[in-house]
Amino acid sequence: MEKLKSWLTNTANIMFDDSSNDLRSLPKTVRLQILVTLSAVWTTVFSLYVFSMANFATAWASLFLAHIGLIIAVYLTFKSFHTAKEEKKSVFEEKNFNPVKIFLIFFVIFFIFIFTKGIDLLNRTNSYSIEYKGPKKTTIERIKEFVK
Repeated sequence: MEKLKSWLTNTANIMFDDSSNDLRSLPKTVRLQILVTLSAVWTTVFSLYVFSMANFATAWASLFLAHIGLIIAVYLTFKSFHTAKEEKKSVFEEKNFNPVKIFLIFFVIFFIFIFTKGIDLLNRTNSYSIEYKGPKKTTIERIKEFVK
């Protein structure tokens, strides 16, 4: 168990530490673009595998927005902690409620809403109680009614 914990810690440090990450030479905006692209790719793969074609578009959009939200929330969180470490000032002491912080609160609420919609699609079943057995007439028979 200790070995697993140590391995997970080291792996997380390698992946998320800017000084040892393989993408460290790239600008931060390019790294963000790569993360967004990877989230779109993996969302598409997961959605194709899990959801039916009827729910694919809604499920994909929900999951993609959830991924983007998570990436932006993590980025803003790390940026806030980095800024707080440098400034050593409390927001409540200075009464500095800037729009970014207000946006972040609304964004987290929106992220939770989108994520719950994706979970809802995973749990959804067919709610129709009447079984559909197809049309009573074939397509040719219906066309012949109009063309006499």
